[in-house]
Amino acid sequence: MKHIYSTAVESDTCFSLLLKIIFYEGRNFQGRHWECSSDCMDTFRHFNCCNSIRVSGGHWVAYEKPNYMGYQYILNPGEYPDYHCWMGFNNCVRSCQMFPPYRGSYRMRIYNRPDMMGHTMEFMDDCPNMYDRFGYHNMYSCNIMEGYWIFYEHPNYRGRQYFLRPGEYRACGDWGCHNPWVGSFRRMRTQM
Repeated sequence: MKHIYSTAVESDTCFSLLLKIIFYEGRNFQGRHWECSSDCMDTFRHFNCCNSIRVSGGHWVAYEKPNYMGYQYILNPGEYPDYHCWMGFNNCVRSCQMFPPYRGSYRMRIYNRPDMMGHTMEFMDDCPNMYDRFGYHNMYSCNIMEGYWIFYEHPNYRGRQYFLRPGEYRACGDWGCHNPWVGSFRRMRTQM
């Protein structure tokens, strides 16, 4: 029985080593760097600025400020040679979270008023232009019932990004947005 437990631990350790993000101070993966394989509430002690990122495994959300605050950047496996490649507004990354692979269904309900009030619509797929589908630009609240979703400030998946996990968001500030304007959204799908 003990041998089975240690094998499971070794398997989990090997899997976690595959989930890695590397932050570089210089563009094109130059300069000082730091490798991360778990959530980090404050990256300041590891690097001063971030001008390139390499994601070798897992799916990550990088945040402009400590404690998972500020601009959010969704990062899938791949290379980002400068901060414009991840739609960054600056070279500041101060916290990061990995989100688990998900292969289930996707479902959410959006509302044009706070506290799950007003006109509502349910979605199970991506929406490149919210106004065309919903008839409103403003989304004041939502209920993410299944899956992970990304909201974008502008149509066609551009502008500021907001990562939403399952749960109720009674006001746009609950997902880190300062105004209710949402131009598009999509399901955060992971390959396993």
